[in-house]
Amino acid sequence: MKINIFGVVLAGGMLLAGTAFAGPQMTFGPNNEGSLQLDYKGQFQVVTRDTGSGPSKDDSSADLNFRRNRLALMGSYGEIMSMYVQTEFLEKQNITPLTVVDGDAATDFTILDAQIRFEFNKAFNVHVGKFKYNMTRENLEACEAPLTLDRSLFIRAPFVATRDKGVAVWGNLFNDIFQYRLDVMNGRTATGTVTPESNLRYTGRAHVSLLDPETGYGYKGTYLGKKKVLTIGGAYQTESKVAYSDTTAKSGAVDYKGWTADLFFEYPIADIGTVTFSGAYENVDLGGAYKGLNPDSGTVGLNGEKNGWYLKGAYMLPTIPLQLFGRYEKWQFASLNLNNAGLTADNINDQLVHWYGFGANYYFRDQNLKLTAEYSRTEFDKWNASTKDFSTFITQLQLIF
Repeated sequence: MKINIFGVVLAGGMLLAGTAFAGPQMTFGPNNEGSLQLDYKGQFQVVTRDTGSGPSKDDSSADLNFRRNRLALMGSYGEIMSMYVQTEFLEKQNITPLTVVDGDAATDFTILDAQIRFEFNKAFNVHVGKFKYNMTRENLEACEAPLTLDRSLFIRAPFVATRDKGVAVWGNLFNDIFQYRLDVMNGRTATGTVTPESNLRYTGRAHVSLLDPETGYGYKGTYLGKKKVLTIGGAYQTESKVAYSDTTAKSGAVDYKGWTADLFFEYPIADIGTVTFSGAYENVDLGGAYKGLNPDSGTVGLNGEKNGWYLKGAYMLPTIPLQLFGRYEKWQFASLNLNNAGLTADNINDQLVHWYGFGANYYFRDQNLKLTAEYSRTEFDKWNASTKDFSTFITQLQLIF
């Protein structure tokens, strides 16, 4: 792959000058019991891939774009009630996890989060609105604090994005050793004749923290050596009659059932550095709908029926804010068709995807100003006209202001 790494890093490095960090805040109310803060969160990327362009899509591709581009409002009134609203504007990426888009991808503006939070005590909290559902640790990790360049490309639940609309109850028990989470969410939004029934999605999640506790609703992919953490977690999620295995005949109604188990470990060692290890397994069961004559498109593909796992590890130097990392993922998809060559190709059943990557984070001001570089390789076990192994190199500059 022909990549000018020096030029890519320099392009990100030129943006580092003259940056400050203090989101504007204001207070209100008779006794200033209300507060409101505005934050900006941006991740600008230079992406190159050794495939995806040219007449046969065998030539390399390049894209400069925002991975994330967000404005967030955080507010509270008194000690119990708070709110969080976050918008996102993206020129959608031309280079996606498994494909390269033909032409120019469209833009998108969305209200990413909109929630009201009631924190009655550490054992009982309620969130209402649009926010992250309580399935995988990976999705619940902060977008701005992953261990590697980003979170897993393959771990999203079916028929929803990273957020959903609903109500969650959660809290910490037994001196913050145990955390529970229960939510009732919208799940698949389709109604009428598209789905067999219109049902809600239910999730239960729990974790045990054996060292320093993780007590928040979200997690982090790294605490930069500021905590000693060993957390073991798991979750189960279900939605009944979510899709048809034959959409033409309106037959073969299937349920969605998913479960996951995960582990996170981070430990700073004086004068040696900080080691981090994280891993998870996820299983998404859609009743074998992909075997039907005309299966619902949401039951196949990247976010359809699948199972897989990832392992991540990192080492952070003791005196320099440099963190070296690596990640390996292995996923089996019930049915996958990339159409990556711009050609008509049949789905490949039981497709196995191997993803591995390595790189480094340099923290200028912790997560507020960070430069990351990552090289990754994606390989497939089965081939057709649209399936090609490829390599990707990304440099990303993150700013939280």
